[in-house]
Amino acid sequence: MSEQSLSGMKIAILATDGFEQVELTEPRQALDQAGAQTELVSPKRAKCVPGNPRSGARSSRSMRPLDDADPSDYDALVLPGGVMNPDKLRMEPKAVAFVKAFFDAGKPVAAICHGPWMVIEPGAARGHRMTSWPSLKTDIRNAGGNWVDEEVVVDGNLITSRKPDDIPAFNRELIKVFGESRSQPQRSAVRAQPPASPAPTVKVSAAEVRDG
Repeated sequence: MSEQSLSGMKIAILATDGFEQVELTEPRQALDQAGAQTELVSPKRAKCVPGNPRSGARSSRSMRPLDDADPSDYDALVLPGGVMNPDKLRMEPKAVAFVKAFFDAGKPVAAICHGPWMVIEPGAARGHRMTSWPSLKTDIRNAGGNWVDEEVVVDGNLITSRKPDDIPAFNRELIKVFGESRSQPQRSAVRAQPPASPAPTVKVSAAEVRDG
């Protein structure tokens, strides 16, 4: 099977009010055309999620409330931008935990524009080379990431881009990385084990040493 075919993969797109229209719809369309099943996940329980009115965004129907979404059901995650959207999401503990679960499991994550705020919030930016909308540069560096000004950056299973103009490169790389992730073993949560009890101390008298 070609790595460009995402048939059988289920991809979550996490968004709430104020997302940037093209940063949600165009990656979703590219994923759908590659054969993936995409699902919009949102903390809202309304029938639709309003986009950013300044960019002329329309509403998108919310197919899965965040409360009902299990990260283990998905193979990868897309984080659209729009200033309002990730700024609201990072104040939602369940949204932050949802994103963190993908990083903990070693699943691929793609974030564009202001979307990398949701990479920073769960502590996943540290050690990663990444890009974003320029105003996030200091945030990423303060979070331990290495910010660069490039149209798309792939660092392991993390794909990031700066803005809507970068969407063609963003889509190309997310489809490639998502496809390649099929052959990578996924990490599962490991239950912490209590420390082993120390071996009992055996006292040996001086007389026993001499006799031995």
